[in-house]
Amino acid sequence: MILLRVLCSGLGMLNFLISSALLCLQIACQDAEFRETQSESIPVASSESLPHFLVEPEDVYIVKNKPVTLVCKAMPATQIYFKCNGEWVHQMNHVTEETVDKVTGLVVLQVRTDISRQQVEKMFGLEEYWCQCVAWSATGTTKSQKAFVRIAYLRKNFEQEPMGKEVPLDQEVLLHCRPPEGIPPANVEWLKNEELIDPIQDPNFYVTMDHNLIIKEARLSDTANYTCVAKNIVARRRSTTAAVTTYVNGGWSTWTEWWSCSATCGRGWQKRTRTCTNPSPQNGGSFCDGQNIQITACTMLCPVDGSWTEWSKWSTCGAECTHWRNRECTEPAPRNGGKECDGIVLESENCTSDLCPQPSTVPADVALYTGVAAVAVCLTLLLVIVILVYRKKQQDFDSDVADSSILTTGFQPVNIKTPKQDNSHLLTIQPDLTSTSTYQGSFRSRQDISDKIPMTNSPLLDPLASERHAIRNGTAFSDTSTFMARLSMQTSTKSLLRDASNTAFGTFNFLGGRLTIPSRGISLLIPPEAIPRGKIYELYLTVHKKEDVRLPLAGSQTLLSPVVSCGPPGVLLTGPVILSIQHCAEGNLENWSIKLKKQSPQGNWEEVLHLGQEIPSNPYYCQLDGQMSHIFTETLGKYTLVGESLNTTAAKRLRLVLFAPGTCTSLEYSIRVYCLEDTQNALKEVMQLERHLGGQLLDEPKVLHFKDSYHNLRLSIHDIQRSLWTSKLLDSYQEIPFYHIWNGCQRNLHCTFTLERYSQSTTELNGKIWVWQVEGEGQSFHIHFNFAKDTRQTDFQFMEPNSCGTSLAGPCAFKIPYLIRQKICSSLDIPSSRGSDWRMLAYKLKLDRYLNYFASKASPTSVILDLWEAQHLHHGNLNHLAMIMAEMGKQEPMIFVVSEAEC
Repeated sequence: MILLRVLCSGLGMLNFLISSALLCLQIACQDAEFRETQSESIPVASSESLPHFLVEPEDVYIVKNKPVTLVCKAMPATQIYFKCNGEWVHQMNHVTEETVDKVTGLVVLQVRTDISRQQVEKMFGLEEYWCQCVAWSATGTTKSQKAFVRIAYLRKNFEQEPMGKEVPLDQEVLLHCRPPEGIPPANVEWLKNEELIDPIQDPNFYVTMDHNLIIKEARLSDTANYTCVAKNIVARRRSTTAAVTTYVNGGWSTWTEWWSCSATCGRGWQKRTRTCTNPSPQNGGSFCDGQNIQITACTMLCPVDGSWTEWSKWSTCGAECTHWRNRECTEPAPRNGGKECDGIVLESENCTSDLCPQPSTVPADVALYTGVAAVAVCLTLLLVIVILVYRKKQQDFDSDVADSSILTTGFQPVNIKTPKQDNSHLLTIQPDLTSTSTYQGSFRSRQDISDKIPMTNSPLLDPLASERHAIRNGTAFSDTSTFMARLSMQTSTKSLLRDASNTAFGTFNFLGGRLTIPSRGISLLIPPEAIPRGKIYELYLTVHKKEDVRLPLAGSQTLLSPVVSCGPPGVLLTGPVILSIQHCAEGNLENWSIKLKKQSPQGNWEEVLHLGQEIPSNPYYCQLDGQMSHIFTETLGKYTLVGESLNTTAAKRLRLVLFAPGTCTSLEYSIRVYCLEDTQNALKEVMQLERHLGGQLLDEPKVLHFKDSYHNLRLSIHDIQRSLWTSKLLDSYQEIPFYHIWNGCQRNLHCTFTLERYSQSTTELNGKIWVWQVEGEGQSFHIHFNFAKDTRQTDFQFMEPNSCGTSLAGPCAFKIPYLIRQKICSSLDIPSSRGSDWRMLAYKLKLDRYLNYFASKASPTSVILDLWEAQHLHHGNLNHLAMIMAEMGKQEPMIFVVSEAEC
């Protein structure tokens, strides 16, 4: 077979050479004849040059099964043949046209040949199919450029198609497109809702070199269906449609003005609104985060219509035969827009039945003097009566303290500690020892204090005048028991059942005092003068268990503090008391909407204060520190703090506590992980429970910030000794539902990990417990415990110390001595043009969040000092307070260093 092919090829080549020779001979004869006839007009030299191509073959593509035609054109040329992939194309496959150039007279040859798809496919996979022309002349040969012949195609599937997206307004959008493979390479264009995108007309669109579409800033009008179209000479392909949605997140409008009060008389409410229209959410954008309504309390003065008094008696009959009587519009007088009285003020009528008396001969001046004298006598009598009543009331007072020594000793407990020797440099108030005082009552006698430093000549610390001061109780009592018997008779409330674990009691008068529930982080400060003089109250302070209180919470609201009662309700107070409660709100308060709620006598919970939206007329105020809240109120009752998260960054502080049994008598061993609010009250409850269960603390408690992200709290145990212990937990972790924790109304939330040891002889447990809400943010406990040897205590070293008793009455309850306090108030209450007044004191103590509350009080300085006392129950530093007074230029009342009150 191979020999036959070689033979055929040889015969073909021989045939080609013979044909070429004959053609050359014919051309030579024709040239000779032409030269003989045209030798005079046509130059001979040009016919002897090398041929040059006028038309060269170009690259072509075979579409489907249609053959392509290659064309060559050269002059001067005697022959032109195609050579494809190194092989000559057969003469029969050439179509030759010969012409003569009219200018030069040279022969111009044009040759065409057709290439079929089958010819190209024979070379598929070996090399590309190419052809070129070879032209001959008398001088030599010339080759044309190579022309490649390719089979055109375009595959169906895109290598990468655009994907639909949802993007916010003004964000850049990138849509990818990699067209199908094809020859020639496909051209790409983009359609928007079946209309061609022209980046020149709309510069917001840009098509990259690799055919991706970029929307520079997404507009609402760019919400559409986008299609990538790829096409070449063979076919046109379309990608799947990508839907691009440009959404707009909603934004709040400005608040409207406050609506009019809902009540025309008395206490009501008013609200203001805002709408989610700046801008409105569009194309699935998120709705505005937060409240669209704010409600606040308002008080409207009730209109009082005027009413007449009774008519006065008729006057004496006058010279004009008339007498008169009058009345006044004062029972009550019209106020707050009430109506005036309807009728006449003065009424007159004839008094002599038309028989008029003769005019009196008494001069007018005498009548005037008589009237003045009568008025003077009446005023004198009235003054005498007022003085007598005042003296009678003064005798009824239980105590009237005017001497500084009585203020610092008279109301302290009998077992007051003496000052320490190393504090001899500390100064208290030095009374005027030259004055004499009489003290009638049951309090202990005054004691000499040998370590007092003499007073300076400061104008603010001048000693009291040398005059006689007395404390009068009406009757002298011989001993303390007699006085206490009288005290118990004057109490305005009945004694409550005294539970020392969650309740504190105390008896107080106008000198004030403090109630503290031990290890609960809860106290009640009764400032001086908050109780009216002459009154003695038995007050209580108690914290409620969560299961005993039903507090309605909605949405993302959560309980931030324990529910605390102080009472008895309804007692008359002349100034605010301060209720201090721990809270568990964490982070910036701008993330929270915190409200103070109070239970009404009917049992309903009412919002009495919205922190950050205080108004001057509100009788409540709350100072929120890092972990404590200090509530000013003039009404005793049941209070708590409720918070509502404004965004997902709001977090509650949880305290995680790990307990386990102190002994193990079976193969099973349980570890309890409590998740509590970070307050002393919650810790105290768990400590009492674990003492009852015999539990032991395994590791130091940890703090975890629990965010309003709707993620559950997860707990897992790791790294236990698998050869000694096995976990009975079926899943890899346990969960406490988000709402159980966030609501804050469930008591002692915990998870239990039950482990089982393989042998009774195993007494040592090592491992780790992870607690987390979001991956990467959590706390871990390291367990290293031997329940056969460890005897750890359940007492918490981290509990708040209880340096004083649960009840302190009188001056010993305060760190600032009473007279020093009075001097500071008188110095700072008066506004100063230089700013060295109570406002600067509030600024330096960082209590200036809402100065209008302090300004509404008769003595702003006194209220600020009350708040300082409440904040520094255990860690008060009078030296720091003295330094602040010195910085303000008010050195007179604090030029000394005062020791802390000792109980």
